[in-house]
Amino acid sequence: MSADIVFQNLVKSYGEQTILHDLNLTVESGDFMVIYGPPSSGKSVLLRLLMGLERENAGRIALRGMDASLLSAGERNIGYVPQSFALYPHQSVFENIAYPLRLIGMPKAEIEPIVRRAAEMLKMESLLDKRPDQLSGGQKQRVAIARGIVKQTDIFVFDDPLAGLDFKLREQLVDDLKDLQEKVGFTFIYTTSDPIEAATLGKHIAILDQGRILEAGTPDELYHNPAHLRAMELFGFPKANFFPGEWLTQAGVSQCRTELFTFPVELSDRPVAQSTTGSAVVGVRPESIRIEKNEEDEWISLPARVLLREDLGGEEIIYLEINGLTLTTVVFHDQYEAAREDQLTVHLKADDLIVFDSAGGERMGKGGRAVHVGN
Repeated sequence: MSADIVFQNLVKSYGEQTILHDLNLTVESGDFMVIYGPPSSGKSVLLRLLMGLERENAGRIALRGMDASLLSAGERNIGYVPQSFALYPHQSVFENIAYPLRLIGMPKAEIEPIVRRAAEMLKMESLLDKRPDQLSGGQKQRVAIARGIVKQTDIFVFDDPLAGLDFKLREQLVDDLKDLQEKVGFTFIYTTSDPIEAATLGKHIAILDQGRILEAGTPDELYHNPAHLRAMELFGFPKANFFPGEWLTQAGVSQCRTELFTFPVELSDRPVAQSTTGSAVVGVRPESIRIEKNEEDEWISLPARVLLREDLGGEEIIYLEINGLTLTTVVFHDQYEAAREDQLTVHLKADDLIVFDSAGGERMGKGGRAVHVGN
């Protein structure tokens, strides 16, 4: 598989404020790459540099194997779907979608089948004669997406196009976009601040924070084996649990001591000296803290008190107090009826624990077996 886009040591500044710091990322041909990060992390700026709407201060963008700095915005031939609808109110849906094609002088006979195919892909054939003021918010966004994908190209960028829509509309349009990319097989780059949206859409995800790519990989890799504490903190819903610890290596054997328990650590991700120690942060996903356990597995069992429950419909987030720490778990309604101040026992496995260096946030390894409960 060849790379359609390579961002290499990219820097973008406005005056004394640096937005993108030495950014590196490769997007393969035919990938659905989601750039995920909190607001103001630099996502839109990165897309504008790719589109040629702004110029980088340092670094390089390679586009289809060419130096993008040698290409104007028009020559880069990238389809663009903005966050705002920006529809022309006096024109029909058909004319709104066709507008980019008319701009490049495409003959009318060629425009119609392209517009109708885009409308069919997004299930909006019946809307083509309507005007924007006759459409719902979700239908307007479909028009904006259709207008972006009619461009005759193999690379499309989507700048958080579903922001501001209600949950049900977002859910439907996420399904439509994923289905569309699988049908056409083109390269999609999509930005979002929603971790669920990112995990649902992306074949690969790059986590962008404060202008830096923390790490990139498949949704499964980033969720279950994050390489950086901040990446685990940002990616996932409900948010991961973290608590402090101290790791100690003696004669090549490592363990991590916390306020709750001590557990062995496989420090395979980071070479350490034969005898050394340091402060750590331990991360665990909410679903790894369980109310019920399988008897055949080796579990850490801890007494807990229910502080609060948050109903998500089919499941609940339960906030627990465990030896002075507040941790969250997720359960289905038929698993446990939580009530405030309930006393219960929760269970987790050491190999669900990820150990990070507290100074730099780099992952050091995962928990092993043979756990000592207590400190």
